[in-house]
Amino acid sequence: MTKYYESETVYNYSWEQVTQGFWNRYPNPFSSHVLSEDTVSREVRNGKLHSKRLLTKTNHVPKWGERFFKAKSVNIVEESVVDPNERTLVTYTRNIGFNKIMSVVEKVVYKSLPDQPGKTIAIRSAWIDSSVYGFGTAIRAFGLDRFKKNCAKTVSGFNYVLQHMFPNNPVALAAAAAAAASQASKAQKLREAAKHASDHMKAQAEHLVQNLSVKG
Repeated sequence: MTKYYESETVYNYSWEQVTQGFWNRYPNPFSSHVLSEDTVSREVRNGKLHSKRLLTKTNHVPKWGERFFKAKSVNIVEESVVDPNERTLVTYTRNIGFNKIMSVVEKVVYKSLPDQPGKTIAIRSAWIDSSVYGFGTAIRAFGLDRFKKNCAKTVSGFNYVLQHMFPNNPVALAAAAAAAASQASKAQKLREAAKHASDHMKAQAEHLVQNLSVKG
């Protein structure tokens, strides 16, 4: 049975900034698995920008999977449509070759958050399947786990690119400040909890010593 995965990511940047940054995602410190990217075609149709790109990514597999995946890299086709009127960027990604062993189809919709100005949401959907008899379940589970890990790298890498392209973005700066304040608050609570535990243990130790002294 095909594995399905869905997630949402909110970027603290406007849709225009996210769309601009999309074409500059690579390279970044989190994209070492992306070996190359090439634009195959790009044209405007009915007021929408249609693009097709070819990416090559590494294809590391566990020992048990080497009998199925012998290639060290895999080619990925990425098709995208930018609609400036609807303010959406929709991408469709799929692997070329090895489809019977494992196929991964991904759709991502980037659109503005109407109730949160200056922010963009990315809604990601993915379908992972395998037709290898007797190993399909294991391959699909492996594919899903790897896809989730790559998603985390993708988000971190994209945020890195956006931060460097738009370093003075007020929404992103405010979000970063809020995150830092939250971390500082958590750290303070941990220190207070540790001190409370230490004081409690110290009081118990003193009470024990006193009891032993009285009995002595």
